[in-house]
Amino acid sequence: MTFLTTVTQYLALSSGESIFYREAGASTSSTIILLHGFPSSSHQFRQLIPILAPHYRVIAPDLPAYGFTSVPDDYKYTFANLATTVDTFLTELPNPPTKYSIYVFDYGAPTGFRLALKHPEKVQAIISQSGNAYTDGLGAFWDPIKTLWSTNSTSARDGLRGFLELNSTKWQYEEGSPDSSLIAPESYYVDQALMDRPGNKELQLDLLYDYRTNVELYPQWQEWLRTSQVPLLAAWGRNDKIFISPGAEAYKRDLPKAEVHLLDAGHFALETHVQGIGGLIVEFLKKHGI
Repeated sequence: MTFLTTVTQYLALSSGESIFYREAGASTSSTIILLHGFPSSSHQFRQLIPILAPHYRVIAPDLPAYGFTSVPDDYKYTFANLATTVDTFLTELPNPPTKYSIYVFDYGAPTGFRLALKHPEKVQAIISQSGNAYTDGLGAFWDPIKTLWSTNSTSARDGLRGFLELNSTKWQYEEGSPDSSLIAPESYYVDQALMDRPGNKELQLDLLYDYRTNVELYPQWQEWLRTSQVPLLAAWGRNDKIFISPGAEAYKRDLPKAEVHLLDAGHFALETHVQGIGGLIVEFLKKHGI
């Protein structure tokens, strides 16, 4: 089946989650899984999907705690569980892909790299857009979060609450952008409206604390990169203050053939550079026979 336009739908998993996802492209084409980041959802790929769909089957799920995905009340919000949920989703999806490329952004990176460690035979390529796997990519932005990691104190947790408000969400989109007028305001307003749902901000703080487990896994991800030599494209905003550009360049330590592009953009580079990034992805994957 071919979807010329993006289809949005829900999939009820055997494990109890209901995953909202966007899909486009022919089911017989090579698959790209788009994994979004904080505080967004598959909505962030709304302009990228139509660029990729003529060439690939594109699947973009909302992670638990984001977008329109819902989970049981006793769901534990950890990155390990997010990855398990996505793995189950990809297994139970109609016409489940046996191989795929993964586009990892922000929180999508620890989700995608955990999938890669579990199913290395399935991952054909990685596209990293501020999808970090090195301490090189953790700038000063992370200092108060590191305090939470080390203390898990109420004061450290409370000190991060401002990070979950509209001004901070808007900052994530606009900071480092060459022209903030190119950024549609509904992007950060939609994110914030969903984050403002009752109880959601406590879940976000739980995930910020759990992010330390991803840093602990960085050496394993890097070892997999070295041994697999998986094709990797990094298309990264050089002005990103959250995952700074040395994190993109670090990939070449383990993947000498990695393709790294530093764009005049901030964290949400797709908002201003979607045509360029989309073109890089198609050219890169075709070059590797995908």
